[in-house]
Amino acid sequence: MNTKIKQAIIGGLVGTAVMTIVMMVAPMMGMPKMSPPHMLSMMLGVPAIVGWMMHFMTGVMFAMGYAFIFIDIVKKVNNNILKGVLFGLAAFIFAQIMMAVMGMMMPMPPMEGSKMLLMIASIMGHVIFGVTVTQFVKVKE
Repeated sequence: MNTKIKQAIIGGLVGTAVMTIVMMVAPMMGMPKMSPPHMLSMMLGVPAIVGWMMHFMTGVMFAMGYAFIFIDIVKKVNNNILKGVLFGLAAFIFAQIMMAVMGMMMPMPPMEGSKMLLMIASIMGHVIFGVTVTQFVKVKE
């Protein structure tokens, strides 16, 4: 298997795991409770385990996008952390667009808490995901 693919799979799984841990700890820090896997399972009417699998598969697909597309866009950025922040922000924007599209096709579960705090927490989670992915996906010099 291609090294870049391996790096993206591992980075996506680890990045999603780290982001998920942050989501689980966030309510203890005053942030709203978030659970994309449960939201996905509710929207699609499937068991929660399917939502979890979809959540991790999405993380791997985002990491593939970084490894094969985004890494070339940010090649002039020398700081790996900054690359991760930029990738996390791009992933957040893409996720919001996809959620809006999904919301047009099927009912969304009700959001609880402050929408501004939800947005901040989501940005924070995606940036953490992005930074984690960049630690695993490396550019060949």
